[in-house]
Amino acid sequence: MKIVVLDDYQRVARSFGPFDTLADAEVEVLHEHLDDPTEALHGAEVVVAMRERTPFRAETFAELPALRLLVTTGMANAAIDLAAAAAHGVTVCGTTASGSAKSSNTAELTWALILACRRHVVAEDRALREGRWQTTVGTELAGSTLGVLGLGRLGGQVARIGRAFDMRVIAWSRNLTGERAAEVGAEPVSRAELFAASDVLTVHLKLSERTIGLIGAAELAAMKPSAILVNTSRGPIVDESALVTALTAGTIAGAGLDVYDVEPLPAGNPLRGAPNTVLLPHLGYVTEGGYRTMYGQIVEDIAAWRAGSPLRVLTA
Repeated sequence: MKIVVLDDYQRVARSFGPFDTLADAEVEVLHEHLDDPTEALHGAEVVVAMRERTPFRAETFAELPALRLLVTTGMANAAIDLAAAAAHGVTVCGTTASGSAKSSNTAELTWALILACRRHVVAEDRALREGRWQTTVGTELAGSTLGVLGLGRLGGQVARIGRAFDMRVIAWSRNLTGERAAEVGAEPVSRAELFAASDVLTVHLKLSERTIGLIGAAELAAMKPSAILVNTSRGPIVDESALVTALTAGTIAGAGLDVYDVEPLPAGNPLRGAPNTVLLPHLGYVTEGGYRTMYGQIVEDIAAWRAGSPLRVLTA
């Protein structure tokens, strides 16, 4: 059985995942992203995909007749056509986000970005190394308004931390209830008020057809010019072109981003040159505990599928 693992940038898949427990398996681990990996995947019966970086559409499955199991990190992947996978006889399995429902990997990184933007951490680090001292003036969080777009598990964790910083916390999502907002110390508001009132707006929604482009030029124009936008969810939720325009024009004060339309972020992407940004390479889930769970469950998925009882199966 040939197994191909995609996008192991840090070269840690084998150390975190017990692939050697899979008897008679040939495991190939790819350390660089491939825009079109179909040639590298020919003959693979099992493929392990990293987030939404590699699209698996009907034409992809048609070009990979040997493929029988596709394992994705996470329990949802908008880049996989699940109906097409089923039509081609491919089982798709996922992994849970972490080993614990209380895990806050992405919430922690969200606050790293918020603090880095508000206190100009990256700019001051660079200035100090260049021999300059105190080049910016930070903005305190206490007394300001944190807007949370999507108040699920991760959004709730971020909201609770916002309260610990003595921030007013407001939230909006299509199905948000007053009871859920109260659980995490947030106030439910209208969509319009969320964008208009937030000093920090943080995105915690799943990527779907109805969330793609949810934050566009109109939404960014409605924000305060002193506000920042933080996105640790999925890139396409925010219109990248509109965001670059807003940052360049000073419509908003800055952005902290961990996710992008295309990952890895292409060399020529305008975001790389946009002002007042902190850009990270999708690190929200990249922790020792997260990787241990993720790669461990990947091997579990393969072993269970091989035994005829697949785990964590994703269906259309």
